[in-house]
Amino acid sequence: MTEKEAAQVPAAHLAYLGDAVMEVLVRRHLVQHPDGTGEHPGQRALAYVTASAQSEAVERLLPLLTEAEADEYRRGRNCVHGNVPRASTPAEYRRATGLECLFGYLSLTGQDRRAEELFLRGYGLGGDAKTKEAEEN
Repeated sequence: MTEKEAAQVPAAHLAYLGDAVMEVLVRRHLVQHPDGTGEHPGQRALAYVTASAQSEAVERLLPLLTEAEADEYRRGRNCVHGNVPRASTPAEYRRATGLECLFGYLSLTGQDRRAEELFLRGYGLGGDAKTKEAEEN
């Protein structure tokens, strides 16, 4: 799907897809990097998938986003929100929805490498040599 076509998809639909994209990225990371404690990965996943954790990741990512990515993030952040989980604030929930919208957009436009790069950077997990090179310049 082109970026123009993806921009026509409702933000709530992109967030729905982005939630699944992020879930796969988290699960892949947890399986590839076990912590050695024997704790079930599902428990460790909470450090990545809660609205507050996603909101924190957004703060790290905002300076790294392209104009198109920032537009999709804002579109998701500003869409109508229903039930806010008790464990998060409305602002955290909006930022988390914006992040999910961004990841849904990246998935629909075939930018899987970019999604993985942003996931790693957002959660302070490093990245590939290309990312490190960009940081140095």
